[in-house]
Amino acid sequence: MPRDPGRLPDPVTAAGSLLTSGWAANMSSTLKALVPKPMIGAYHYVLARTAELLYGHPSDRLVVLGITGTNGKSSTTQFVAQILTELGAKVGYTSTAGFAIAGETIENRMKMTMPGRFTLQKLLRRMVTTGCTHAVIETSSQGLIQHRHLGINYDVALFTNLTPEHIEAHGGFEHYKQAKGILFSHLTRRRHKTIGGKHIPKVNVVNADDEHAPFYAKFPADRHVSFGWKGEHSNDRLVAKLVGAGADGMIVEVNGLPFRLSLHAEFERLNALAAIAAVHSLVYPLNDVLRAAESLRSVPGRFEWIRAGQPFAVIVDYAYEPFALESLFRSLAPFHFHRVIGVHGSAGGGRDVARRPVIGKLAAQHEDIVVVTNEDPYQEDPRAIMAAVAAGARQQGKVDGKDLFVIEDRQAAIDRAIGLAQPGDVVLLTGKGSEPVMAVASGSVPWDDREAARKALAKLGYRV
Repeated sequence: MPRDPGRLPDPVTAAGSLLTSGWAANMSSTLKALVPKPMIGAYHYVLARTAELLYGHPSDRLVVLGITGTNGKSSTTQFVAQILTELGAKVGYTSTAGFAIAGETIENRMKMTMPGRFTLQKLLRRMVTTGCTHAVIETSSQGLIQHRHLGINYDVALFTNLTPEHIEAHGGFEHYKQAKGILFSHLTRRRHKTIGGKHIPKVNVVNADDEHAPFYAKFPADRHVSFGWKGEHSNDRLVAKLVGAGADGMIVEVNGLPFRLSLHAEFERLNALAAIAAVHSLVYPLNDVLRAAESLRSVPGRFEWIRAGQPFAVIVDYAYEPFALESLFRSLAPFHFHRVIGVHGSAGGGRDVARRPVIGKLAAQHEDIVVVTNEDPYQEDPRAIMAAVAAGARQQGKVDGKDLFVIEDRQAAIDRAIGLAQPGDVVLLTGKGSEPVMAVASGSVPWDDREAARKALAKLGYRV
């Protein structure tokens, strides 16, 4: 059962309110400008080591899988946890989409993919005390360069993919790529574990279809495993093939073994394969892993359908950057919707400014009607962010008041999009997924795109 957010254990609640506040964002920017980088690095290093010591090195008593990459980290993290649970393991995970400890879910209200050192170590400690055997950690590049990984003894490092993202924050794509590599270089720097009488190997798992896979595959490990949808399979390379798809999901073969996936989106099958490879790398028989994968369920806020009896589709998806949006649009093709109506925005706080007009262009290329709105402005002027997104849509021929609407209030924007929908259409609500808060200048405010969609549908007379 979901845990009451008001009862979240400290420091999760405190960190969430602090890190999404305008004060914290401004203070962080000021400190970064004034304090030399080596001192900031030393500060993060000391915090990581102190937190690990304080909580008794919990990761030494868990099989720990780290998931990194640009897209698909949250879904892959939760898919790994689902498969391991189906195989009989007791699992905890931390991800952008939420935390879980032995079946108890906790909302991630922190606006952070990878929690701070003390929060992360406390969660790992709780996993140990509740009897978890495995931990799956969505591991971000920001977390890696801030040494949040140092107190964690990883056993599996998995790379999903790499596309241009957070480039301004890292000072260029190459730095961003190198930052992801920190997880793989860290993998073999910590001692091997023996858990339940079994020696746990250090395993490097990469998406062989990604052009940057060779960079991550070169790091040392006891075993190297790859996965993809191209090439020939082998004992350490999983190759998948889509056999068929329908209303109830898809049939997929992995290394010649067929199984059914009750998932629909393109990116879901990509992430499912990544999860299968990660679990199989822990020496679970492939046939057993595939049978467990048949029970995979979509992650909340990822291609999530909102159904209230309306004659059109409403889909909530976290896609917030170009690569993910393109994958989302491809996932719509099998459904043959009449029109596509999209709600889009872009994050503030200096995050990836260059992608804002690109999002508008992509939306205009793939959608009949584009609605631009607020997303997570942080301390920035939301109207300036929306203007940049709308400018990209106008470059592709969208006209204000006809097939382009710019509405700052996100609920009003969702109301407009759903109000414009006709039978056979689809309304896409992108950028937030299942996030429970919106980051604004004054801090964080409660928000949920799924609830906003239900409110909009209820105004039209549609109720669950």
